[in-house]
Amino acid sequence: MEQEKTAAQKLVDRKERLRNLHKLRQEARTHNHQEVIAEDARKKLPNNWEARKRQADWIMADEKAREEAKTEGKDYDRLKLLQISAIDAERIERKQRKKNPDGGFATFEAQTARQYARLVKSMPTRDMKKYEKQRQDLGEAFYGGPNTVLHGLVKDSPDAINNMVKDLEQQIEKRKKYSRRRTYNDDADVDFINERNSKFNKKLERFYGEHTAEIKQNLERGTAI
Repeated sequence: MEQEKTAAQKLVDRKERLRNLHKLRQEARTHNHQEVIAEDARKKLPNNWEARKRQADWIMADEKAREEAKTEGKDYDRLKLLQISAIDAERIERKQRKKNPDGGFATFEAQTARQYARLVKSMPTRDMKKYEKQRQDLGEAFYGGPNTVLHGLVKDSPDAINNMVKDLEQQIEKRKKYSRRRTYNDDADVDFINERNSKFNKKLERFYGEHTAEIKQNLERGTAI
């Protein structure tokens, strides 16, 4: 009788283990399915999505800390500087100088890059509420993939248009300040229509004149093909 009870108990134990194994298998299958869906979603995201997400999280945390400091009546920028060591502050400053050196006019590409960096630096602080709303409205188009067409999806605000006009007016005023009359050479070839065009032609001649000298000579002799 004792042996029959032992056998029955063993059967019950086996059934219990089978039920546990079946339950673990179902959990593993569900977990694997969720991982496959998550991995497929990650593959559809841009390559720099994780870096953008980290930057967005940092901006949100920074704005939250700034609001808390403002509520407490503290200077947030001063508190941040107090937490940075002298070595780190010097490293950050050296990195900034290396990132945007002011070498004056070198090439049109360098000039364009410097202007782009200046415009980005002068942009206002990002509104994270508006950022999240725009991200939800645009969906995958928000990250600007290779086949994304943003025309008609994003509408510029009046403030953004006014800022662009203001920047263009500042550029025009700056050009007027640095513009000065050069001595005119009566014997020089007239290949321009106004003063600004003359400056542009001189820049082209300075950078690309040696590469186009033979073409100009052929055109003057009439032997160009």
